[in-house]
Amino acid sequence: MRSTYTEDDVILLLKDITGLVKPQPTQERERLIQSGRHYCEMLPIEYRPSERYMQAYKEAMQVYSKPTALAIGRLADNIVKQRGKEVVLVSLARAGIPIGILLKRYLKWKYQIDCKHYSISIIRGKGIDHNAMNYILDRHKPEQLLFVDGWIGKGAILKELKKDLEEFPGVSSELAVVADPANITQLCGTHEDILIPSSCLNCTVSGLISRTFLRDDIIKEHDFHGAVFYQELEADDLSYRFIDAIQSQFELENDDPNGMPTSNGVDEVMKIAREYKIEDINLIKPGIGETTRVLLRRVPWKVLIDREYKNDLALHHIVRLAEEKNVPIEYIGLNNYKSCGIIKKMADA
Repeated sequence: MRSTYTEDDVILLLKDITGLVKPQPTQERERLIQSGRHYCEMLPIEYRPSERYMQAYKEAMQVYSKPTALAIGRLADNIVKQRGKEVVLVSLARAGIPIGILLKRYLKWKYQIDCKHYSISIIRGKGIDHNAMNYILDRHKPEQLLFVDGWIGKGAILKELKKDLEEFPGVSSELAVVADPANITQLCGTHEDILIPSSCLNCTVSGLISRTFLRDDIIKEHDFHGAVFYQELEADDLSYRFIDAIQSQFELENDDPNGMPTSNGVDEVMKIAREYKIEDINLIKPGIGETTRVLLRRVPWKVLIDREYKNDLALHHIVRLAEEKNVPIEYIGLNNYKSCGIIKKMADA
């Protein structure tokens, strides 16, 4: 799979399907998804950020590069404590890729561990890419594999991972993430809902690749899951600028002042569902990263922001996106998350 990343940083176990799939407008995709079509059978038109939005991204980088770097360091320290030095990173495409690269670099910088890093596709409701898993397991021991992602919203992908990995004896379903506000995994950099600046953008901070794709007319029995390479956006690519900015903030010591949350994020999602009379909790996307995704590639109904963070710079890009798309914002009390995106039920549109 082509990307703007080097193979020293990551080996992408994906099929290049550039030119084979026509991206669809957001409204059309959303109607199809909610009528039963799986999101992995379509690709969205990539959002081209406005100047105001890019300014918000730059502000996010200035303020949150350091907290992200410290969380990467804490996560790497935890990995070495729990898993030792014989580790193979397997990031979940695509949000996990920059995190996997940063972990790989931190492990080499602090611990002189030169680990392999692969990226593979996992799709909610469809599962993990078995061909990619077999490729890795032909080359590495099952107990070496460690899955990596950016953040946990309410844990849907972690559930998928646990279910799918029952077919691969010896492979741990533990998921290493930078931020886990849902309070689901111990292997995280922080339980705070921090802004990981890469969540603000799509392919231009992810090696110019699309989200992953699976449809049997294009992805055959022995193929990896697919992705598109957006060469036409090469002039806008910030992938290595992001990696280098976070890496420049690495520290040898990475104390976390925030500690453990007392509540469970899934309980908070259920509470939101009750209060807003939402029957399908898949329409509720909690956390900064997930809220951003809703605004970038779904049809949002509204955005909820914890009133304590009304003027927090971490949420400026969310506020600006919501303004651009005329999405109402409600400021309420939230416990685990700083924000939550709610997808519009298309039957009500």
